[in-house]
Amino acid sequence: MTTTTVSSREFNQDRARVKKATENGPVVVTDRGKPVLVLLTYKAYEELQPQHESVADALYMPGADEIDLPLPERTPYVPREIDW
Repeated sequence: MTTTTVSSREFNQDRARVKKATENGPVVVTDRGKPVLVLLTYKAYEELQPQHESVADALYMPGADEIDLPLPERTPYVPREIDW
C-alpha cells in the first residue's frame, strides 16, 4: 500500500488520475503544503469501520457485571422557585 500526496491544484485539474491513485492506497490532498483531505476507496473505508451490530455491542465489556461501582443514593430533583 502506497500513500500518494497531491496538491489541491493537482486534485482539481486531474481528478481521474487521483481517483485511480486510490487503488494503490490513500491519497493525501494538500493545501499550501498542509494535508486537508485523505481519499480512500470505499472498500478501504469500510475496512476501517468497526463491525459492531449495535451500540450495546460496541459498549459490551466482558466481566462488567463483576465491577463494584458504588453509586450515591438518588435524590429527587426539586426545581427552585424564582422570584421575578
